[in-house]
Order: sequence, then structure tokens, then C-alpha cells
Amino acid sequence: MTQRYGHWVAGESIDPACGTWLTSHEPGTDTVVCEIAEGGAADVDLAVGAAAGAAAEWRERKPIDRGRLLMVLSHALRDNAEQLGDLENREAGKPVFMGPAEIGGAADYFEFYAGLVNREAGEVLDLGPGFHSYTRREPFGVIGIITPWNAPMNQAARAAAPALAAGNTVVVKPSEETSATTLELARLTKEVGFPDGVFNVITGTGPAAGQPIVEHPSVRKVAFTGSLRAGREVGRIAGERIIPVTLELGGKSANIVFDDADIPAAVQGSLRAFVLNTGQICSSGTRLFVHRDIHDAFVDALVAATEHAVPFVGRLTTEAQYDKVNEYFAIAEQEGAITATGGRMADGWTPEVTVYTAVDNGMRIAREEIFGPVLSVMSFTDEDEAVTLANDSDFGLAAGLWTRDISRAHRVAARLEAGQVFVNTWGTGIETPFGGYKQSGIGREKGIEALHHYTQLKSVTVAL
Repeated sequence: MTQRYGHWVAGESIDPACGTWLTSHEPGTDTVVCEIAEGGAADVDLAVGAAAGAAAEWRERKPIDRGRLLMVLSHALRDNAEQLGDLENREAGKPVFMGPAEIGGAADYFEFYAGLVNREAGEVLDLGPGFHSYTRREPFGVIGIITPWNAPMNQAARAAAPALAAGNTVVVKPSEETSATTLELARLTKEVGFPDGVFNVITGTGPAAGQPIVEHPSVRKVAFTGSLRAGREVGRIAGERIIPVTLELGGKSANIVFDDADIPAAVQGSLRAFVLNTGQICSSGTRLFVHRDIHDAFVDALVAATEHAVPFVGRLTTEAQYDKVNEYFAIAEQEGAITATGGRMADGWTPEVTVYTAVDNGMRIAREEIFGPVLSVMSFTDEDEAVTLANDSDFGLAAGLWTRDISRAHRVAARLEAGQVFVNTWGTGIETPFGGYKQSGIGREKGIEALHHYTQLKSVTVAL
């Protein structure tokens, strides 16, 4: 019998107000994973009402008590990592190891912010004799969280953990393509003792269920991760309502290999940078700039390494994404790029790991986010040209560089227009702030910095 998930509101599963359900399939197959409630404005109103009703009690709890619940939830996720990871793999088409790893990452977020619940303490300001002035960081109230299909559990936790730690309540709207693990997360919050209404989930499409969350008068902040197109619409609505947003949008991240780099390490790191999770990561390093003196040898080594990339590649999650990657294979051919390896689908919705050379930074494959394991390789002659090419993009989510010269590493990192820069590695942990420059977004998730984005600042001045 097919698993059916209702919305999660006020600590219980409820049927959709419209009475209809959406079906989730394993990518590229007719195998049904589950059915989810088709949400709309009426469902959103119930969930936001539940979150608003729980907000005062949750905010007034001692921070350490909130932290204990976050920690227990972290343990519950780890205890269920294999089961939940398998569910996420099935629904999202992830490589085998990715699902449990994503659940572990979600557990890390709740653990990390469990230890930071007292971090946002404010400060005392010196106004001179006769005054005592200080600041407080306070929760907004109800936070709307809208997540994409590529990492549903991880990204729900990434936003919810700091929001809850800061004393907010949440309404989460996962992608209709991958909702199951977020609903299982909601179930676990009930099991470990979260008060009803603190963590709510509404499922359904973006226009029908996501937009009413952004528009709801009781939602005081929105955290959105997804496409640039949808992010612009979320930002427009939030701007009209004068509420803050965190927007984590697209990327076309530059990865620079200098001629003094540790070549074997740079090859392996550059490979992982664009193939992990089938390239369906917004911060993937999909523009590779290699110094001209080592360009040909580096490309040869990278192409050879792609033969060992199979563990990192699964299926594309949605039919639209399958069509999109196929479209870019055709665009690359039309633009005159040379296919060093790949360039087609290997099996069903599984794309070949693809490396294009003879790419110009003005080509569409070098400027537009493909969201597949597709790499555009270009050469450069010196440091200035490398930085200029890397920054010549509408996006600025991440960037990387490989060099043994520590002075160059810091110098180039300072010049790159990206929210995070990786030196002799690609990617970091949950402790570092994550967000973008330019059209890659607004605000930051992860790290201590995220707590600032889930609180509002108040100053208090007392005449003594």
C-alpha cells in the first residue's frame, strides 16, 4: 500500500482542504514512493495559525531548554539515518551514499545550533553617566521556509535549526517532488517532545502552497532556496510586505587551478566540485579555469578521473531537469565546445559526467546554471586574467582556487566576488556562513551568522 502523507500542522497529520493528493515517483521510473497532500491557501492559513499560536510559549522557553530539544532531535535523526536516507535516495534519485550523508548533515545542524542558543546575547552600549543602554536580539515569530528538491532534509534543517534556536516557529514548504523526508522530520519533532505548532509542514506546488506562505500576514520572515526566477518572485512579494528574506539562489561557481597547484589534489577536488549529487548542487564548481601551461595535461588527468566518478552520480531528480540537461548538451554542440568526455545520458535519467573544452566565458554553457555534472573548462595566462574571468558572471555563490603560494591564496580570495571561497579544497562544514553575491542571493545560512538573520535587533536605553 502506498504511503500517504498529510500536511503536518499543530503536531498531527491532516488531510488537504481541497481533498486531493499528489504522487511522488522514483526519478525516471513509474515506481510510486508516496502520496502527499496538495496544499493551498486554506492549509497554509491553518499552519501559520498553529505556528503563531505556539510562538509565545516557544519564545519564552529558556534557551537551554530549546537547545536540549534540538539536541534530542539531532540524535533521533542519526538513529534513523539509514531509513530516512533510503527514502531520500528513492525520492530524489541520489547516489547510494548521499541520502544517509544528507540526514547526517541535517542532524549536524540541529546539534550545532543546540549549542548556540545563548549566543545571540546583545551588547551593552556606553552612553555615558546617567544611562544604561543595551541591545537585544529577539525572534521574528513565524518563519516561512521554502526548500528545493535537490537536498530536502538538509536544507529544511539548515533553515529550521537556527530559526528554532532563536525562538521562532516555522512553516516549511518542501518541493512537491521531494517532500517525504521533511514530513518524517516533522514527525520526529513530535516524538522527541517539541510543542505542537512549533514545526509545521505544508506540501504542494510553489504557486498554490509556497506563495500563500510568503503572502501570509502572520509570516514575519521568509527563507527561500531555489531558482533565480522563483526567488525574484519571493523577493518581490516580501518587498511589498516589507519583511526580510533570505534568498539562496543559483550559482555558476568558478574554480581556478594555478600552475603551482598540487595537481593530483586539484584534479580530485575539481572533479568532486562538479559531480557530487549528480551536479545538482547550487554551489557546484562548474566553471574551471586552468593556467595555460598545465591546461592540456590537467584536462587529460581530469577526464581520466571521471571514470571513477560513478559513486557520486545518480539520477536527475525531475523530468524538467532531465530535459534541461539534454538541452544544454545540444547547446554546447551548437556553440562549438569540444566534448572531452560525456555529453549525453548514460542510462535513463542518469547523465554522463561531461567535460567541455574550447569554451569561451561568453557561451551559454559557461554563464547559465545547468544543474548537472557538466563542466566548462577555460584557460588563463596570469592571476589578473583568472580573477577577471571568474568574476565575469551574474552569479557569486562560491569560488575555489588551487595553489601552493599562500600569499596568492589570500590575495585572490580577497578579489573573488563570491560568498565563500575554498582554497585547495571544495566545500566546508556547517560552521561557515553560506550565501551569495550578485544574483546568487541575499543573506546567509549556516554558521553563527545565520542566527543574526533569524533575529531582529532592539536597543533599550534607561535613564538612571
